[in-house]
Amino acid sequence: MATPTLKGRAGSSGSADARNFAFAATLVAVALFLVAWGLLHRGFFTHHRIIDTPIYERYGSEMDDGRIPYRDFAVEYPPGALPVFLIPALGDADSDTFRLRFEALMAFLGEAMVICVAIGVVALGGGRRHLLGALGFAALAPLALGPVVLSRFDLWPAALTAGALAALVAGRLRLGHAALGAAIAAKLYPGVLLPLTLVYVWRRSDKREALVCGGFTAVVVVLAFLPFLVLAPGGVWDSLSNQADRPLQIESLGSGILLAAHQLFGTSITMSSSHGSQNLSGTTADILAVVQTIAQIAALLAIWTLFARGPAGRERLLQSSAAALVAFVALGKVLSPQFLVWLIPVVPLVRGRRGLAASALLAAALLLTQLWFPYRYWDLALHFAAFPSWAVFVRDLVLVGLLAVLLRGGLVMSSAWIDRSFQTDARETRAS
Repeated sequence: MATPTLKGRAGSSGSADARNFAFAATLVAVALFLVAWGLLHRGFFTHHRIIDTPIYERYGSEMDDGRIPYRDFAVEYPPGALPVFLIPALGDADSDTFRLRFEALMAFLGEAMVICVAIGVVALGGGRRHLLGALGFAALAPLALGPVVLSRFDLWPAALTAGALAALVAGRLRLGHAALGAAIAAKLYPGVLLPLTLVYVWRRSDKREALVCGGFTAVVVVLAFLPFLVLAPGGVWDSLSNQADRPLQIESLGSGILLAAHQLFGTSITMSSSHGSQNLSGTTADILAVVQTIAQIAALLAIWTLFARGPAGRERLLQSSAAALVAFVALGKVLSPQFLVWLIPVVPLVRGRRGLAASALLAAALLLTQLWFPYRYWDLALHFAAFPSWAVFVRDLVLVGLLAVLLRGGLVMSSAWIDRSFQTDARETRAS
């Protein structure tokens, strides 16, 4: 028997029950998220923390004192990130006040992310089990990843990205692209979704609407960047180029391979600190950084192309979006723990057995990350200790496996699959 969907005829008792169920489930998920957030302030979660809030506090204090980012002081993040640094610093806040305000802001954004996940599942017409699974995953994921979520601002772009996808599958195409523009302005990575979303609009509507939606994204990004490009073009360029020039970070897939080789064969590896992270240096590490960048670009191009060649259904958009984000994270030469936050609101939106498998693999990757970060991070970075080295290697392999699950049989399509997808796409178009 098929799982009943949350979508019914307007005004029917079934539709009212579905809305009530979705509303109640979302409230419970928001409460669970707050419980998880509170637990991260207790027990072993408080040990050996590695935090970025002092950096954010310095940015916010500089702005609160009237100094201009990128001109009067260097900032390593895009302009869309600045509000979450400034708001907690207003009124010459001290360090404790800034931390409390920042964590409260991130908790609010995490709740917004959970709500957007619920909107996305309901708009997709997902069943109750899908809704409960996706909401439970998003609400409890902070416990799996650990205290890194408290002191990083990645819930800001993650919430914006979740909102953009929810708007798109709900048929609010222009709103979705405006939200996507805000997400790109906050941390750039959601830009990998833009080719998919524009193709989605083009195929479901027409070329003109795709251009209009692209314009909405461009306007938001330009509005965020333009004032600083006028005042300090060199500072903005430095912030972007410094990210592109980063070496092979110690938790990336290439580093995981080198760490495993070091444990198995005693091969020599060298750590160097730069760009705000610990990295592996040397000829082999530099070659792997280039290889990973090429693989990352090739994977993204393949995902975009395969999506463009097939039907532009909502389920396929979400699956392709999840695959693009996982490819960007798993194959990048930099893989900081907070990058996994980007995947939390997107992977659980994938439906069916593939979605269950993908969410299980992402949960494993979150837990594996917490095995070394932050508790054993310096054992990894300074001493290449065996346990965290193997944990890094296995976590990176799990992410590659997650990418394979999202790609296998879904984007590489048989003719029968294409026929079924076109039928589904036609039903979705009539419903919307």
